[in-house]
Amino acid sequence: MRPTQAIRGTAMLAFLAMIPLVTQCQAQAPRSGPAQSSPQPKPIAGKVGAETVAKGLEHPWALAFLPDGRILVTERPGRLRIVEKDGRISRPLTGVPEVVARGQGGLLDVALDPKFEENRLVYLSYAQPGEGGAGTAVARGRLGEGGLENVQVIYRQQPKVDGNGHFGSRLVFDRDGKLFITQGDRQGYREQAQDLDSGLGKLVRINPDGSIPDDNPFVGRSGARPEIYSLGHRSMQAAALHPETGQLWTVEHGARGGDELNHPEAGKNYGWPVITYGIDYSGARIGEGTAKEGMEQPVYYWDPVIAPSGAVWYTGDKYPGWKGSLFVGSMVPGALVRLTVENGRVTSEERYLAELGDRIRDVQQGPDGLLYVVTDEEDGRVLRVVPKG
Repeated sequence: MRPTQAIRGTAMLAFLAMIPLVTQCQAQAPRSGPAQSSPQPKPIAGKVGAETVAKGLEHPWALAFLPDGRILVTERPGRLRIVEKDGRISRPLTGVPEVVARGQGGLLDVALDPKFEENRLVYLSYAQPGEGGAGTAVARGRLGEGGLENVQVIYRQQPKVDGNGHFGSRLVFDRDGKLFITQGDRQGYREQAQDLDSGLGKLVRINPDGSIPDDNPFVGRSGARPEIYSLGHRSMQAAALHPETGQLWTVEHGARGGDELNHPEAGKNYGWPVITYGIDYSGARIGEGTAKEGMEQPVYYWDPVIAPSGAVWYTGDKYPGWKGSLFVGSMVPGALVRLTVENGRVTSEERYLAELGDRIRDVQQGPDGLLYVVTDEEDGRVLRVVPKG
């Protein structure tokens, strides 16, 4: 063998030996794939500002506007309050169910019945204690003078398990009046996100009274919970109905990387924990990679993460050029994220209010056409987003 052939042969063996290492690194920290990834834009300052509407709330989690312009606000420790138009905060309303206020658990989302002006029904999602630990639950009651009346639990996630993480949870009514409930995999039980006999890691859909819609995708299937709408989710803490198409859009937390924007469809599997664009907090690989036949790709993903919570499609005209945008709250690094979506794809991302340094937990559109957010802090606030210039 000539010297040059020996050198080439040695180089080829070295190259082949490196292939498993390269493949392993790519699997542990995927950076590309068929899904769109966020370009991680720098925050924009000076275009909008934030005015304090109310302060002194303990870890506020969600807000919902009453028809008269007052705001219902949940506090994670288990309190529901009303913020008056002048910013005064009511005493805690009565009738709120007992919650597990530990870790990510507590009183979570609040939503009004589509026929609220007729029935005055308010829906709450929360971490519910029970045999085996805790799980996401939903209760509803009639809003009276001092609180909720005739409160009924209409949904209980099963099974209840130990742990204080990944409860979800957002409440969204579709155009037919059915209620979507976003949930999590309860953190230590992620494998159950793929099990149809478990409610963990699932988007569920129920009637407002808690009964199961006949057209849910797994109704009548042996070994499957009939309330399940889609599966393979990690922890969905943002959800909003598209104002034109009626399609539900959700945003869920990844681990280290892999926060996802999805528009879940009936009966489909969104992959967690088999496929993901993130890695574990230890740096270890999760699952089998970023894609697998029979599992859906996200529309868009973030790596590094934004820790998403709360979302709304903006339909107003108070901010030039923003009508039709999807807004998502970011808790880490903390911002209001604006996504432009065209034909089902994200065409641009912008970030605002990063200068506040606060965890934005929820974002909603007020009756005045302005955006409102809550900050998840010990001294949390309700803020009004105002255009500048």
